[in-house]
Amino acid sequence: MTNWRAVVIGFLVTTILGVIGFALPGVGQLAAGLIGGFVAGYLAGGGLGRGFWHGLLAGALGGIVFGLLIALLVAIAGWAGGPAGGLFGGIAGIGIFGVAVLVSFVLALESAIAGAIGGVLNPKRTSQYGPPADRY
Repeated sequence: MTNWRAVVIGFLVTTILGVIGFALPGVGQLAAGLIGGFVAGYLAGGGLGRGFWHGLLAGALGGIVFGLLIALLVAIAGWAGGPAGGLFGGIAGIGIFGVAVLVSFVLALESAIAGAIGGVLNPKRTSQYGPPADRY
């Protein structure tokens, strides 16, 4: 089960460090993704796979939300063309969202790898509702 608290915290860490990372183009963005993914994986805990999944979601969340907003905008704009425009706008919106999700997950792989490392370093926490690790 996905620990959305860990994902959102990892996403927020990535976003804040990404804004600060504009001062170091490339390196700052990479560091932000790595640190945010690590935080998500560590907070989720439970081992390699669970940390990987939460780091991947934390890294991809911004792209998924942005893709959904663009897809909805295209679908709504299609309504201006009447029924045919609405149909084509809806199909285009679904396609845009699918591509945005795919690209987001590919670009979030560094966050996923860092999340896997974080999950391995916190193996005691097994679920969102389970007992917290001793370090909390």
